[in-house]
Order: sequence, then C-alpha cells, then structure tokens
Amino acid sequence: MAQRRIGLTGGIASGKSTVGRLLAERGLPVLDADVYAREALAPGSPGARAVAERYGAQVVAEGAGEPGEPLPALDRAALGRIVFNDAAELRWLEQLVHPLVRQRFSAELERLAEAPVVVLMIPLLFEAGLEGLCSEVWLVDCDEDQQLQRLMDRDQLSEADARARLAAQWPLARKRALATVVLDNRGGPEALAPQVEAALRAGAVSAAPSPPPA
Repeated sequence: MAQRRIGLTGGIASGKSTVGRLLAERGLPVLDADVYAREALAPGSPGARAVAERYGAQVVAEGAGEPGEPLPALDRAALGRIVFNDAAELRWLEQLVHPLVRQRFSAELERLAEAPVVVLMIPLLFEAGLEGLCSEVWLVDCDEDQQLQRLMDRDQLSEADARARLAAQWPLARKRALATVVLDNRGGPEALAPQVEAALRAGAVSAAPSPPPA
C-alpha cells in the first residue's frame, strides 16, 4: 500500500503545533519544517554564517563569540524584524533556507519509507509548492482576528509586527479551498482532538484497498 503522507499546514499561530502533538501522541512520525529551518540557521552552520555576512552585527546574538561557542549565533528576533518588513530580504532568506529544509524532508522520508503514515508539518506548504510531497493536506483553521491575537500573545509582538508576519503568508481564506481536511481551531485545543481522530479514520478508510468481488 502506498504511504499515507499527511501535509499539516495552516497560518502562523493557527494551531499547527497542537495538532502535530496530537498526531505524535498517536505514534505517528511528525516531520517539522520549522525544526529543520532552525537547524539550517543553527550556530556555526553555513546558513547562519551567510545571514551574519549579509546583515552584520545587528543579527548576531549578544554574547556570541564567547570562548568555545560556535560562530555565529543569530538573534532571531532581530532577523525577523528585518525580513518581515522587507519582501526582498524575506525572499533571500527563503532561498537560503528552503532548499536545506527540502533536503531534510527527502532524507527523513527515505528513512521512514516503510512507515504506513507520515506527517509533514509545513507552515508554508502552499506558498512553497510542496503539496506534491503529500497524499492529503490538513489545514488548521481559525478566524484571522484570533490568529492575530494568538500571535501577539505567543510571541509578545506589537500589532504592527504581528500583521507583518501574517502578511508574509497566504491568508487562511486562500488555503481553505485547497485543503483536503479543514480542522476548526476557533473553539480551542480541546475541540481539535475529536476532529483529528475523525480525519485519521476517514483517511484510513479512503486509503484502504477495495474488497475483492464476491
């Protein structure tokens, strides 16, 4: 049977991580693009060095350069303020990071080739054109006002900074029509678990081979 690959996406602060945890608790391998993106810019990595060379001291974390610490360590908040307020700089950073993330996905999918189900948690799934990696796409959905408030609360951002981050992604309204499954996160995390269970069961049934004729 072909591997079932669930592409898990949404908007920033829409609730993807909560759904990812629910799926991991059910024993499913969850490949997280955000984790791979952080690894691509880890202290001492070629990606971090490229960022530091482009932006200089303004993106190097305070204290970076202490004895024994790999260089450079990045101030991610400072980097975010640059790229989320300049579309050209955001494109540059994506062109640096996205190929590294795709390499990690390829390696992990090869490692997990025998797993019946794999979850690919990719915030920019549609924006990056990665739907082809998935057999189905789950969108974690909420109202745009909820998304804005959750982002401000989670990351301690001003409204202007939060809106800049939201503007860097497709709006949820654009993604809804493209998803196989829409998980409604307007009511909070406790309402997600039964939706996740139902989507898993429905997909398992649709993926099952047809019974032989009598």
